Amino acid sequence: MLVPLRYNFRSLLVRRSGTLLTVLGIAATVAILAGVLSLEAGFRTLFSESGREDLVVFLRPGSTNEGDSIWRRDVADRLVKTLPEIRRGADGRPLASRECYLAVLRTRIGGGKTNVPVRGVEPASFDIHGDGVRIVAGRRFRPGADEVIVGTKLVDRIRGCALGDVIQLNTTPLNVVGVFESEGPYTSEIWGDLDRMQAALVRPFPNRVIALLDPGTDVRALAKRLESDKETPAKAQTEREYLAAQTGALSATLLTLGGFLAVVMGLAAIFTATNTMLAAIASRTHEIGILLACGFRPLAVFLSFLGEALVLGLLGGALGCLIVVPLNGLETGATNFNTFTEVAFAFRVTPEVLAKAVIFSLVLGLLGGAAPAWRAARLAPVAALRRQ
Repeated sequence: MLVPLRYNFRSLLVRRSGTLLTVLGIAATVAILAGVLSLEAGFRTLFSESGREDLVVFLRPGSTNEGDSIWRRDVADRLVKTLPEIRRGADGRPLASRECYLAVLRTRIGGGKTNVPVRGVEPASFDIHGDGVRIVAGRRFRPGADEVIVGTKLVDRIRGCALGDVIQLNTTPLNVVGVFESEGPYTSEIWGDLDRMQAALVRPFPNRVIALLDPGTDVRALAKRLESDKETPAKAQTEREYLAAQTGALSATLLTLGGFLAVVMGLAAIFTATNTMLAAIASRTHEIGILLACGFRPLAVFLSFLGEALVLGLLGGALGCLIVVPLNGLETGATNFNTFTEVAFAFRVTPEVLAKAVIFSLVLGLLGGAAPAWRAARLAPVAALRRQ
């Protein structure tokens, strides 16, 4: 026979001060953990969910990202012109584009400096991305002109990135003629004409080649074939695979940070829950004796007090989730450790994040209440009845 739940709820209400203190301690810990998890989810989603399966990124063999990939121009041209799997446009030309890439130090509007990705692209890049890159203000840059377009995330974060401003790259002034948006990380980049960007950045070689493939192309088989190709050796990945690979370092850092904070603050929350439950047992020793004398087994008493601790954990978890929910959609920026450039993204408080936070709060309640519950179950009925 189990102890009625109303007894436990009534006890929590009677000792509202201790209950509130414990719930707040657990809520603070859960909010910190959920905040870090939602930050990591926002960064990971920005990359992993925006890539396409029919768009392939070609890098130099052995490269981990486009920042450390360099193509000889003749090899890149040969790849674009000779690879039979590349889709052709209505004009018969390959839907492929060479691109250069470099992280450039720029000044934040709020102060400080950060690396901003600058990308040189060919006109075919817009045909390849289609609606994935949309001009929302101004116009596209003209091929061969000293003009650039900037991602929407940069306009309010980086100086000189508003429509009509001039961006100075080395000795080349570039007019900002357009603002574009994208679902992925491109929205934190500056785009210009490939040849003009190579000249301005003093980067004579492209960093990567992107291309649309014919439907049904086996990308893995293509990648394996190109690894050993003697004329055009390349590392081939779908855009989704490539972007997902760029999240590893920062995601690991955020998860490590979240784990560390959860452990440190969790220990404090566990001690708070334990003290609250021990104080409750000390003031309810006579009640525990009555329960045992009325025929309730020690296991029932143990489960009763453990249930109280779990309720405290659940309340703290719910409050912590309510604290972090307003962060959903809030934009921030962080350095992508793979490319050492700043990427703007938004917190994503997903159901998965909230579920992990609530489970963590229940674990805190369980750990904080296990020892006091065991102590209550081991009390001798006669000895407990004699205490006041």
